[in-house]
Amino acid sequence: MKAVHVTRFGDPAVLETVELPDPRPGPGQVAIDVTHAAVGLIDAFFRQGLFKDQEGLPRPPFVPGLEVAGTVRALGDAVTGLAVGEKVVTLSATGTGGYASVLVSDQAFVVSTEGYDIDPALAVAAVPNAAMAHLALTGVARLAPGESVLVHGALGGFASAFPGVARQLGASRVVGSVRTSKLGVAATTRLPYDTIVDSAELPEALDGRLFDVVIDPVGGAVRARSLDLLAPSGRLLLVGNASGDWGHLLDSNRLWLGGLTVSGFSAGTYIPTHPEELRPAAEAALRAVADGLAHTEVDVLPLADAATAHERMESRSVDGRIVLTP
Repeated sequence: MKAVHVTRFGDPAVLETVELPDPRPGPGQVAIDVTHAAVGLIDAFFRQGLFKDQEGLPRPPFVPGLEVAGTVRALGDAVTGLAVGEKVVTLSATGTGGYASVLVSDQAFVVSTEGYDIDPALAVAAVPNAAMAHLALTGVARLAPGESVLVHGALGGFASAFPGVARQLGASRVVGSVRTSKLGVAATTRLPYDTIVDSAELPEALDGRLFDVVIDPVGGAVRARSLDLLAPSGRLLLVGNASGDWGHLLDSNRLWLGGLTVSGFSAGTYIPTHPEELRPAAEAALRAVADGLAHTEVDVLPLADAATAHERMESRSVDGRIVLTP
């Protein structure tokens, strides 16, 4: 099969297209003929070696990629409920294996898209993130019907899943924030925000409005300003660090005096301890995407252009998601 290897930690040039043996599914696993593989900022973090000292995370050589769409190629022993040739998408799992023409995944992370009119490029771009957004909003942020939500980095890959899922869960108001350079694109988005404001003009751009839940995939200074945007008993949900500011700290006394909560969500930590929540989240995600609530912009590039995709991710020149196709 064709695949992209991270040959060593470093810049996008370390991504190399190679030929590897076709993997075969073991018990409880599904082999998938990949039509589309999503590119995420986490892939760039793995490639850079930011988490190289954390046990269980990938080390070179490895094939990056968390999520794919395609068709079932073969089934391992004890796999039920799927058939060869069935259209599927994988949910966020181990973080490796996606940039390839064949992927083997545990059945628990494979979801059928049969019966849903979803383009496979949009399926891989939106369904896994929408499932994770559902887990984050229900299991961690505990979003209740009628509450308000603010999403920073509103057009980003993961962030773009939150407005639709929040709507699905009954949020009364959903606002996004973006950098000044993204306001033009934000004005034409099909994502279900009430409005999108300039993050450089917070909090003034919100006219004094506060939020029950703030979603922060950005970090850095945006994270610090978020404490001023929370209503009493508000929750700040940390879902990424696109700013690259790894030394940023929050004032814990602000949390105490404001009655605020700060929580983190990462799929790799949450799913292993809450496996029973994964399937309902996937079903909710499929409905959200099929209903048009997660229509993020998708750029499709050949698998051989993985390095270009990573360069664009790092330069923040992506409005939505990049998907690779072998």
